[in-house]
Amino acid sequence: MEAKENYNPIPEQRKGSEIDAVESRTFGTMTEAADFFATACRRLLNINDWGNIAGMSSFRLFDQHGAEVSRSGQEGDYIRIDIPGPGPRSGDGFDWVKIEEIAHVTDGEEELISIRVRPSAKPLAEEDSTAHFLKADATSTFIVRRKQVVVSAEEHGRNEMANTDTESIIDNGRNMLVGGAAKLGLSYPQWKLLVQGIMAPE
Repeated sequence: MEAKENYNPIPEQRKGSEIDAVESRTFGTMTEAADFFATACRRLLNINDWGNIAGMSSFRLFDQHGAEVSRSGQEGDYIRIDIPGPGPRSGDGFDWVKIEEIAHVTDGEEELISIRVRPSAKPLAEEDSTAHFLKADATSTFIVRRKQVVVSAEEHGRNEMANTDTESIIDNGRNMLVGGAAKLGLSYPQWKLLVQGIMAPE
């Protein structure tokens, strides 16, 4: 755990669209809030269970060598996302993101753990082509935060633009459709379900 003053893991919004999904619970005591914060953090880091929590897309965790793993997420890992419908050829039918930062920060009466991911090529791909419907400028930041007796789970998407610059005309068309749907807010329900699931009572 690292102490940082006024730490904000969410990148600045510069272009494209953005999304924010937040779910909060208030507890009666600091002890109850701290206990649930620990539970919510475990749920956040258990990426292989996100699909069960959200009830929509499937998420699987892979290490830097492309091997599927059953553990908490770590910086440098990849997440394979299977969303409804056809996936990009460059990702063998799946969308891929890479975990570029995991932070656990405390600042006085507030503490948080965050995971920031970015669209990427699939692990060990021969071509460094982003296998995702969004361009690599986009990020998703997942946060579990406790401020005194209030615990929240959050997802913040920033700089989201459809990835239509691939070498595949089919992928470009698919990414335009899926990325356009995300821009219209159709990805919000999935992230709202995920943060609600992270905050569900034990």
